[in-house]
Amino acid sequence: MQRENKLRLLDVFAGCGGMTLGFEMTGLFESVYAVELNPDASETYRTNFGDHCEAASIEAIREFPVVDVLIGGPPCQGFSTLNKERVGLERRNLWKEYLRALDESQAAAFVMENVPQFLGSPEYAAFASESRKRGFRVEERVLNAADYGVPQRRKRAIVIGIKSGAVTWPCQTHFMPEEVPLAGRPWATFREATGDLPINPNGKNWHTPRNPRPISMERYKTIPGEGEGRFELAERRPDITPACWINKQSGSTDVFGRLWWDRPAYTIRTEFVKPEKGRYLHPEAHRPITIREAARCMSFPDSFLFPESQSMTSVAKQVGNAVPPLLAKAIGSALATAISCGEENHLQLAA
Repeated sequence: MQRENKLRLLDVFAGCGGMTLGFEMTGLFESVYAVELNPDASETYRTNFGDHCEAASIEAIREFPVVDVLIGGPPCQGFSTLNKERVGLERRNLWKEYLRALDESQAAAFVMENVPQFLGSPEYAAFASESRKRGFRVEERVLNAADYGVPQRRKRAIVIGIKSGAVTWPCQTHFMPEEVPLAGRPWATFREATGDLPINPNGKNWHTPRNPRPISMERYKTIPGEGEGRFELAERRPDITPACWINKQSGSTDVFGRLWWDRPAYTIRTEFVKPEKGRYLHPEAHRPITIREAARCMSFPDSFLFPESQSMTSVAKQVGNAVPPLLAKAIGSALATAISCGEENHLQLAA
């Protein structure tokens, strides 16, 4: 589909720009304004897209520019089932600021991203109701990023609203290996994403090693097989296994787990540099995955720059919080088609 002019894009809660990147990868959208509270993430956004990202809270923005499409995901910690400490509950009402951005920008369509639990919340019910009152047709689905070429199993709630025309969803392109149809492709794997990187990190472009403690190295070496994790560690070396893992025989099955070469990565969360937080050990090397490996598992190209002046913790958080660009690209392509069809129908009716 060709357009004379690109659709103007506003990204709120922009993070480092994963969703913006995916939309711009379609060739049909142009980012003109963004808002991101975290100063490091805002710097990353500006490094890659230009100086139109405000490093500020969304509440501090006095007025939003007029655009065609609004995108963004309000903070998800308050909705996540992993949020045992109930952090960020006060931010659950930022959907109201998203709605203000929708009003002031006069956007004809929007895309909101969040954790799947968001769709069952009273906050989402209120947002969807208010959006429909404004004339938007609103639909929601839970999409798995692996179904769209991202080498990572990551399920996210996607909400699409459009004023003119029908909501259009992207067609699945990638499938579980045992379910690939004739015209489809199998899920992308960790090997496909990272296999050309040095197995011993060289420190270039965030393929940077960590310096684990000796006891951590001993634990890594005790579970050398793909897919192994804390249960194998406890069985083989209870003397170096944390007591809490030994005493807890259920749940947290991916803790201290190794990835598989020929499967997608599991969900990349913000603390993936710490194996005790999930299945983040390299399939073969005795180390957690690097920033660059995680970024590739999110489908960020190597040309996307994360400033070297920032800390590893900060960049890891940006990567883990991002929308995978290839997933965003699939959504953006489908949305552009829906907008174009809506415009054509409007012109036909006017004639």
